[in-house]
Amino acid sequence: MTSRLWLNPGVRRIDGTSAGPEVRAFHRRLSGYEPTPLVDLPALARRAGVGRVLVKAEVARFGLPSFKVLGASWATYRVLCDRLGSEPAWASVDDLAATIAAELGPLRLVAATDGNHGRAVAHMGRLLGLDATILAPAGTAPARIDGIAGEGAEVVVVDGTYDDAVAASAAMASDRDLVVSDTSWPGYDQPPRWVIEGYTTVFEELAEQLPDQPDVVVVPLGVGALGAAAATALRAGRAPEDAPQLVGVEPDDAACVAAAAEAGAVVEVPGPHRSIMAGLNCGMASVLALPTVAAGFAAFLAVDDNRAREAVRSLAAEGLDVGETGAAALAGLAALVDDHAATFPLAPDATVLLLATEGVTDPANFAAIVGRPPR
Repeated sequence: MTSRLWLNPGVRRIDGTSAGPEVRAFHRRLSGYEPTPLVDLPALARRAGVGRVLVKAEVARFGLPSFKVLGASWATYRVLCDRLGSEPAWASVDDLAATIAAELGPLRLVAATDGNHGRAVAHMGRLLGLDATILAPAGTAPARIDGIAGEGAEVVVVDGTYDDAVAASAAMASDRDLVVSDTSWPGYDQPPRWVIEGYTTVFEELAEQLPDQPDVVVVPLGVGALGAAAATALRAGRAPEDAPQLVGVEPDDAACVAAAAEAGAVVEVPGPHRSIMAGLNCGMASVLALPTVAAGFAAFLAVDDNRAREAVRSLAAEGLDVGETGAAALAGLAALVDDHAATFPLAPDATVLLLATEGVTDPANFAAIVGRPPR
């Protein structure tokens, strides 16, 4: 197993404030809201040679197997408020759906996805009585497509990469077709900004669950939206030496955020991107997220699928069943310890926080990796 490490010389103070309190208040209004658990795994800490390994287990949110619904719900809501011209009064999602139907008429939500974001957008469409069309790249696991379709959405498989699906979704925008993307491109940045804001609920919860900030936080990076949320929540307003060190993890053939941070601009990492860490199979970083990620992350790691498989097995052995993307943070920690200890040393008393960003979304592949079905 091999990995590549990029140290980021551009880490600096991040200014700005988080929208976390407002966003979390919105999520609390949705039926079924509960904070996800923070799990202490001492066996993994011993193996890594650090004081503590904590996992923020984003394996279930509002009945979906990923944190992505936090961003999709907030962005969908803000897009609809923008169409309404103001924020409507509502006591339940049914009230909100009735207002949308009466004042806006039929609408369709559109998104590109590697699985979890599209399923979350489709879920919001179902709750709000809106149609949804989700575009997925060729090679998307059947279980992930079935999960999206199970929310009542039309699923279109694009003959190409995730980035091709993004381009196809952008072309569908119209007065009645509302694109809710978690990545940005020139002329389109407000919905993905709301997606990033939506993820801040993760860190609002963490502030309560872990009053003493961690030393190192390992974050899976797709287009960089979660990374931007993490950097803002954990480092904004703090001197670099007083904030946690953030480390981003990407597949070795789709390390688009690392490439962009190194180049100082978004660059394309050509596909095909076939990692089992499907939620991270992105060839271009978000134009919107990149500046914050480049300012806030100390390092970027590219890891191979064998490390992801080992991380899935290690977490399963500790009683935490996650998907391949969800295991990426642990794969990154293992790579730091095994391959880069001299370049990026971890103190023996360090607290390392891992973001496990999905539950099991491809049960067949999980069973092939672990040797049993998911619990």
